[in-house]
Amino acid sequence: MNKAENNPLMIFNKRLFSALFFLCLSSTLLFSQKKIEIVNADHLKFDKKLGNGAKRLIGNVQFKQDNTFMFCDSAYFYNDNSLDAFGHIHIQQGDSLHMFGELLKYDGNTKKAIITKNVIVNKGDMQLTTDALNYDVSTSVGYYVTPARITNKDNILTSTTGYFFAKTNDLTFKKDVVLTNPQFVINCDTMRYNTASKVTYFKGPTTIKSKSNLIYCEDGWYDTFKDQSRFSKNSYILTKEQKMFGDSLYYDRKKGIGRAIKNVQIIDTTQKITITGEYAQYLELINISVVTGNALLTQVYQKDTLFMHADTLKAIGQPKTKIKNSKDTSVTDNRQLLAFHHVKFYKSDMQGKCDSLHYSISDSLMKMIGKPILWSDANQLTADSIHITTGNRALKALELFGTGLIISKEDSLHYNQIRGKYMKGFFNDNKLVRVNVSGNGQTIYYAKEKNKETKLDELKAVNKADCSDLHIYLKDNQINKITFITKPDATLYPLEQVDAKEFKLKGFSWRANERPETVADVFKW
Repeated sequence: MNKAENNPLMIFNKRLFSALFFLCLSSTLLFSQKKIEIVNADHLKFDKKLGNGAKRLIGNVQFKQDNTFMFCDSAYFYNDNSLDAFGHIHIQQGDSLHMFGELLKYDGNTKKAIITKNVIVNKGDMQLTTDALNYDVSTSVGYYVTPARITNKDNILTSTTGYFFAKTNDLTFKKDVVLTNPQFVINCDTMRYNTASKVTYFKGPTTIKSKSNLIYCEDGWYDTFKDQSRFSKNSYILTKEQKMFGDSLYYDRKKGIGRAIKNVQIIDTTQKITITGEYAQYLELINISVVTGNALLTQVYQKDTLFMHADTLKAIGQPKTKIKNSKDTSVTDNRQLLAFHHVKFYKSDMQGKCDSLHYSISDSLMKMIGKPILWSDANQLTADSIHITTGNRALKALELFGTGLIISKEDSLHYNQIRGKYMKGFFNDNKLVRVNVSGNGQTIYYAKEKNKETKLDELKAVNKADCSDLHIYLKDNQINKITFITKPDATLYPLEQVDAKEFKLKGFSWRANERPETVADVFKW
């Protein structure tokens, strides 16, 4: 036998160590499962019928565990560190969290509570009401599976199930979630809300409806205090006049500013206009939308579609102004569309190019500014500025200001030409049929005769005329007749006597290579 094993001092030290170990272990267990303390009761009784050493406490009952206090009218307190409480339940955790109800089941070992009947939870300016609540005192986390209502200043939220985290002021809701604010109503399937920051986060199909618009998304957040938000995943903003889509939408309700980023699409349902691009900004208070980044406008007509590109597209949807007369009240639509820089558009019967463009819906007037050029069937039109009037989704008239020039090609050498200070053209079925020239009118047009053998029209002569004012009539995109309003200075030359290269009016430039032939060409400058 080892002498050390018989040493009294060694035996004493081992026993002392064991005792200290079990004492520390017991203290740790006791600390982790601290007993519930009875702070107060008007009456204390023992009820053997309930077993488990139950004590019945009646009147002004108060319990305490750590920093949690529990109040009630009466309770059963059991030897296993649990209790059942009845009437005017009040649980206070720290200084800010208060829970109320009519019935309470509490396990002091797991620190889990179940409160039922007329449950109310108050924390700061947040109040939660429901029929049953499960609460973990140790983690300060509660959850409910019965419909609940949460109020937080101006916000009222309802849901079927939910969690609240007292330490972080977060609440998570599921099923039939509705957040009501004086400015809007949010409906969604899953939501997280922070009562301190007033920020709500949502997942799944979500709608935010207000007097001015409706917002849809499947992921995003909304700061209900600052009225700022971000939406993504199938998101859009819908107003009375338009719908805005984007991969990401940002909205400041107080400032009335909305932004859309990537795959932007703005649809004007009343005018059947769609604008797409990579970035958009919507100024709600003044009803202005701006789109940039591969911006493209598409307008659908009955039998055709207009496609227009520009560096920047701007839509101004001013409020409709009522014009009051003695007999009736009419409405003026003041909406406008502006296109800036590298403007190019394509329509099957008309194409154009300019530096900037302005379109007014009230008078259906489109103004092309900055080296404008317009192609209509076989005709090329240029001027300092061009105005186009439409009606019933068709071309009605056009005006060329500041030395206009109309050119049509007969062949690779010969071109019909009309020039003047001011010209006004008229359309029939979207075809140019008449042009009125005012001031310094000049014309060059080629006369044709039918070849008896080939039965084809052949150029025979060219007429060059100078006349202050004249009217030109076209048929099948060819000059059919010219009416001179004042006495002209005109000469008819046989074709073989003229040099076609010299028969060009001032400013002549045939720019067919710039003409868009397809929708894709509007992006080529």
